[in-house]
Amino acid sequence: MGFSRTGSILEDALHARVEPLVRRFGFRPRVLGYFGYGTSERARVLVRVLLSRPAPKPSSLPEPVARAQRGWRNFMTVHAANLPVTIQLGAAITHTHTDRNGYIDVVLEGHGLPPGRHRAYVHAEGAAVTRADVEIIGDNQRLGLISDIDDTVLVTMLPRPLLAFWNSFVLRTSTRKPVPHMPELYTALTARCPELPVFYLSTGAWNTFSVLRRFLAANGYPDGPLLLTDWGPTQTGWFRSGQEHKRAMLAALSEWYPQLTWLLIGDDGQHDPMIYGQFAKEHPDRTLLIAIRELTAAQQVLAHGTPDTGPGDKSAPEVCEDELSSSVPVVTGPTGRELATQVLPVVEQFVAQAPERA
Repeated sequence: MGFSRTGSILEDALHARVEPLVRRFGFRPRVLGYFGYGTSERARVLVRVLLSRPAPKPSSLPEPVARAQRGWRNFMTVHAANLPVTIQLGAAITHTHTDRNGYIDVVLEGHGLPPGRHRAYVHAEGAAVTRADVEIIGDNQRLGLISDIDDTVLVTMLPRPLLAFWNSFVLRTSTRKPVPHMPELYTALTARCPELPVFYLSTGAWNTFSVLRRFLAANGYPDGPLLLTDWGPTQTGWFRSGQEHKRAMLAALSEWYPQLTWLLIGDDGQHDPMIYGQFAKEHPDRTLLIAIRELTAAQQVLAHGTPDTGPGDKSAPEVCEDELSSSVPVVTGPTGRELATQVLPVVEQFVAQAPERA
């Protein structure tokens, strides 16, 4: 069995006691539809089923307390494990069950839908039918954008525990701040490539999905699938690896869309340069450009607890230039404005060389 499975065993044992208890208090299944993606032949649908009260009572607490309560409740959830679920997307239909944490991650073949935004219909036993968005990307599309979230489009300084708690559990969408001029950069990219598929790849928890999607919409970022992670222990360890999650998603998207050349945008606060650089080394002909948003010295201290040695410093292993493929351009800048002057000409040249690509 091994020590590494202890966490998941304890979590499953606790859930086995909690789920029957909350059901006796009137909690019923509620489906959360995430944002999936697909091709002309298949599609990935992502949902989770939680247990919740049919009609929560309005909070009578003071607004600051109620705001904090709304935040932490995203994480204090009870999921519905091993629950029968039916999913239909276009002509495709499947019958499945939620996993041990209430998630369903399923691929449907033969949906017969054209490129564009579509909705999968999800019916879980005892819950109302819920819709989950799915973006079908056409076979003639040639350019795609993969973007980090934390400290790339949203100011969080996530590794600092106190700030991570404040941003994830307390603040509302209206109080979160975008990285300066990054919405303008993304708007300019989609203006040049109106059908540009945008994937947001983050180590953040699925519990923050709705908050993040509202934040992106409120600040003018293009809508697109959010590829997040689950908190808590797994069958192989106490915590999930954020780096492995990003590597796995990059590999999956590359396999799903062999026709796409990728623009990769991240920041130097964590491991994006290393992860993107490794991808570019493996797929130099599939990587158009790597754009890295540079954190300021103060932000580096908040993110890592140690001061950066100066602007543009790449001495840390995760931002070592040796990790980046020399055949793929790498640009850096502290805000979207500086990145735009370097990114947009490369994208424009790519589009001009083959107008049908974008």
